[in-house]
Amino acid sequence: MKAPDRITRFQITSKQRLTIARIAAIVAVIAISLYVFSLGDRAKEVAKYGYPGIFLFSILANATVLLPAPGVVFVFVMGAVFNPAGVALAAGAGAALGELSGYLAGFSGQGVVERVDLYERMRSWMETHQRLSYLAILIMAFVPNPLFDIAGMAAGTLKMPLSRFLLFCWIGKTLKMLMFAYFGASSMQWLGL
Repeated sequence: MKAPDRITRFQITSKQRLTIARIAAIVAVIAISLYVFSLGDRAKEVAKYGYPGIFLFSILANATVLLPAPGVVFVFVMGAVFNPAGVALAAGAGAALGELSGYLAGFSGQGVVERVDLYERMRSWMETHQRLSYLAILIMAFVPNPLFDIAGMAAGTLKMPLSRFLLFCWIGKTLKMLMFAYFGASSMQWLGL
């Protein structure tokens, strides 16, 4: 009789890899959110770096999940200081990348919001209307609201192609940032500054 092999190999199944990726994604989302709130009023320091600083601050301001950060207020102020179109492009690109945190939160585990009625309705609608879900991402990215994270989570949960999510998010965020940057520039003219 042959003795059983006492050495067992440690193998990670694809399901375990997915679980590890989900845990890593949610830890990253929490860490980014905590970092953004630790920045506080240091947004003015970022402004001295010009458009790259606007891009960076916009990533950080939009990386929080379900917690508001002062991203559009910053864009409003920077629109009065720099070219509003440049501010919008830098802030829109940063905002789209920052919104990956919501997408990753959805990918990492629907358990974060799966029992929230609004999330369930959004996910269900996006799943049913897959072709229109891209338009929904664009519109929700454009409209100033704190609910975009829920749309991003639903997109992540449904495994919307990342490139399309980023494209439509970027278009919506850039248009929104353009509006705020021009309002900022106009307000300085109204005040005679």
